[in-house]
Amino acid sequence: QVQLVESGGGSVQAGGSLRLSCVVSGLIFRIFPMGWYRQAPGKQRELVAAVTGGGSTNYADSVKGRFTISKDNAKNTVYLQMNSLKPEDTAVYYCKIEVIGMDYWGKGTLVTVSS
Repeated sequence: QVQLVESGGGSVQAGGSLRLSCVVSGLIFRIFPMGWYRQAPGKQRELVAAVTGGGSTNYADSVKGRFTISKDNAKNTVYLQMNSLKPEDTAVYYCKIEVIGMDYWGKGTLVTVSS
């Protein structure tokens, strides 16, 4: 059974940093693409950052230069380093893995950025 568990959310002031982690179990982690998504109150869920099995990355324009996605295959973990946080980054952050046409999601971790 595929499971994803996020951690690392919290409350920070604008300009601060957080690092989110997502531990994946139940499959060979390294070969599948993964992504971090977020959903702010009253808004649709959106892609923040993604990484392919080969390690290529892409980012939403709103976070380029501030967020970095990375993964540790030995730990079955994907990270999202978030720097220079802004109040508009406030959201629940989810990780997702794509496995041969099926998406598996974590339950999310809340990030709150105060001005």
